[in-house]
Amino acid sequence: MNILTDRTALTRNRTRHSPAALFLHHQAIDEIRDRLQLVNRSFQDIAVISGFPTIWQAAFPKAMIVPDLDILAIPNESYDLVIHAMALHWSNDIVGQLIQCRQSLRPDGLFLAVCFGGRSLEELRAVLAEAEITISGGLSPRVAPMAEIRELGGLLQRTRFALPVADSVRVTAKYASPRALMHELRAMGEANALAARLRRPTASTVLCRAEVLYQTKYGTPDGHVTATFELIYLTGWAPDSSQPQALRPGSATTRLAEVLSTTETPLKE
Repeated sequence: MNILTDRTALTRNRTRHSPAALFLHHQAIDEIRDRLQLVNRSFQDIAVISGFPTIWQAAFPKAMIVPDLDILAIPNESYDLVIHAMALHWSNDIVGQLIQCRQSLRPDGLFLAVCFGGRSLEELRAVLAEAEITISGGLSPRVAPMAEIRELGGLLQRTRFALPVADSVRVTAKYASPRALMHELRAMGEANALAARLRRPTASTVLCRAEVLYQTKYGTPDGHVTATFELIYLTGWAPDSSQPQALRPGSATTRLAEVLSTTETPLKE
């Protein structure tokens, strides 16, 4: 397993977070609650995997809060609902996390996950890369390599979840300056915790150049800047014989043209 995350640094960053900066967690909680209301079922045994236990415990008081370690403390077939909450983007092994979650579900149990997607902080990543290349002639790891929605959807299928669905919500936030955005990321507990990160402070010339580029490219008429956050939501079910099953290819008894009340045009040989 490739070590992506420095767990010591990640824990330190999360410990220093400010509750007032967790607005994206609140949005994720509201979205997950809405999705659960659409499921015609009550869940009794719930596990929430999170690095921010306080906010998620308050949202789901009856849930068991599980730290997002590489090996999850979730026994097999113990839950009918597992929520992986805003932590997959720091995982060293996303496939392993999904497999463990599926195994912890009882048959026909529900898995929901929310995490940052690949479009997140695209503006900040672009200007930091340009500034560092211009000034120092190279790049250093600064932002976690967050997965794209298509990749995560494929991983749901690969890890044998039934009825897998992946979708995303983009959130645009406005900040007084690029430096204010960087301070907000620290307050979120999302500062750089990559194992391969530089272990010395970033040169002030790089940061100043990045700020100028950010203001120039992504500034607003009122002098602020915008930042994009992409929240990817994953839904899957532990397989069970009671679930809808796909029909065997070629087993249809009605032609599509009949359903659409149209004329079928044969293709030339």
